[in-house]
Amino acid sequence: MAKATRATAALAKAGIAFTIHAYDYDPDAESIGLQAAAALVEDPARVLKTLMALVDGKPACVILPSDREVSMKRLAAAFGAKGAQMMKPAEAERATGYKVGGISPFGQARQVRTVIEETALAQALVFINGGQRGLQVRLSPRDAMAVLGALAAPVVA
Repeated sequence: MAKATRATAALAKAGIAFTIHAYDYDPDAESIGLQAAAALVEDPARVLKTLMALVDGKPACVILPSDREVSMKRLAAAFGAKGAQMMKPAEAERATGYKVGGISPFGQARQVRTVIEETALAQALVFINGGQRGLQVRLSPRDAMAVLGALAAPVVA
């Protein structure tokens, strides 16, 4: 497994401190985020999942704890929009340049509006997909927010 991805390169270029953590990815897992948390022996609140959505028809990235679900109503409200819906997997892959299960908010093909669940900021360090299936980066959620230009908002259901 390659440890250098567009995501890790983007973080390194931005001067963000992070560590790389590989794990055995299970493509048949019911929840990719929860499977990652279990494989890393970490609290699911610290292992964040990256989801791609359409907010008023425009791509957006949502980062939230792997044991939580996103509220479309709250997601739309976070961006001052009327509506939100999840992107179809093929559409998310085209928009990000990553494969589902390996979608990272860092180093996407085009940077999009990003929101991070505000409760994640209470963690000292979090895990976020490193741009490849079975690869996570551990970093400060505030550093992630800064490098992404993300906003923090309550987006969980």
